[in-house]
Amino acid sequence: MNSTRRFAAAHWPRSLQMSSALGTALLVGIGIAAYRAIPIPNGFTHGFGTVVALVLPASLILSLLFTVTGYIVSPTDLAVQRLFWSTHVPLVGLGAVYADPTVCRHSLRIIGNAGLFGFTGLYQSSKLGRYRLFATDISHSVVLVLPGRTVVVTPSATESFIAHIRQIFPAAQQAPETGNSSRPAHPLRRDHAQGTRY
Repeated sequence: MNSTRRFAAAHWPRSLQMSSALGTALLVGIGIAAYRAIPIPNGFTHGFGTVVALVLPASLILSLLFTVTGYIVSPTDLAVQRLFWSTHVPLVGLGAVYADPTVCRHSLRIIGNAGLFGFTGLYQSSKLGRYRLFATDISHSVVLVLPGRTVVVTPSATESFIAHIRQIFPAAQQAPETGNSSRPAHPLRRDHAQGTRY
């Protein structure tokens, strides 16, 4: 049996579709409005205004490039597929792999994307502590506990994804270790100054 297998990312839920569409319209609209407000004469003011006007559309393109399209599991690592490249996560020493559709709730975004073509970046929660997120639909969340880090992904075929990983790493636990939920849960809200909470 081939130990390397690709799994598609979970389909975008309606909430992600809406936030991506609204975010795109907002960023493009503000960028166009800012560009039209730039003084016509050339010079520093014109150049600086052009750069400022292009920042938001550029962030839109960057977010699109980081969209998660799938996951490739091999005997050595997990490749998170983007549009034109992959992010590799070594799986050596995998301690546990399990599904938890609620694990991302009440998470605080430290840095990354929270709803524009996906959910990616570095997050913090009372359940997992600090973790890396590569997601499209957080209701399909699968947690991988690795030495020194925790990773959350959202494959479409959650059970098949977990079964394949356990076949390669039979020593991986099937449930999270207890005793790591000492921090209080954060309320469900958005805070643009400090990050994003689910």
